[in-house]
Amino acid sequence: MTDKQAALSLRGITLGYGGGADICRDISLEVPRGSFTVILGPNACGKSTVLKAMARLLSPRAGEILLEGRELAKWPTGELARHLGLLPQSAIAPDGIRVVDLVARGRSPHQGLFSRWSAEDERVVAEAMETAGVLDLSQRVVQELSGGQRQRVWLALLLAQQTDVLLLDEPTTFLDIAHQYSLLNLSDRLRREGGRTVVAVLHDLNQACRYATHLIVMKDGRVVAAGDPAEVMNAELVEDVYQLPCDVIPDPQTGTPMVVPHAQGHPAAVV
Repeated sequence: MTDKQAALSLRGITLGYGGGADICRDISLEVPRGSFTVILGPNACGKSTVLKAMARLLSPRAGEILLEGRELAKWPTGELARHLGLLPQSAIAPDGIRVVDLVARGRSPHQGLFSRWSAEDERVVAEAMETAGVLDLSQRVVQELSGGQRQRVWLALLLAQQTDVLLLDEPTTFLDIAHQYSLLNLSDRLRREGGRTVVAVLHDLNQACRYATHLIVMKDGRVVAAGDPAEVMNAELVEDVYQLPCDVIPDPQTGTPMVVPHAQGHPAAVV
């Protein structure tokens, strides 16, 4: 894959925090433009650390990151904010802020020092809330909403930011299963209909295989597999990465790989 085909390219990067030990070593990977790329791996394998580096919240100790073929470190901050948006694990809204006012903050990268709020800003914010399914909540205080509603509000903020690349760090954490699938369906629709590139850190292997067009699997700070879920996901990989004996079968709804853990010790498994 060439840089022109990749939204993001990581070339031999090493990552860590402060003066601590390296968390990720010699990471090289590509995020195809227009893909729904999911990063998988056990706890503490470096998934969120890699995503922070993609968002330029963490500078590599070695190697380089390219966004649209251009070194990430060289993007001016305002320009970068118009191309790349991040939904962090625990986004916190200011006390008492209304949904519409939070979503409106997504327009900041598009406004100059002396710019005034415009009809175009108004249109984009309304359209973002409608797409995210929170237009009817526009006058509600964000803290009063459910977890699923709040995640959609934050996604609406990213839509108002009008970025080409969306980075989602464990976006389904703490959501019930219906809200998890609702959020993933919306993210996939943004990719298919809006042409955006979505990169998400997920824990659920079956959700990852169902929605990802490109899968990246990590273990111990390294990438151990990458590619189409149908080619990457198998029982040997799951047991190696997660120490989980399983079968991998076709999902009866989508035909994508579905991981079925072995029922060790369960009465029904005893013959």
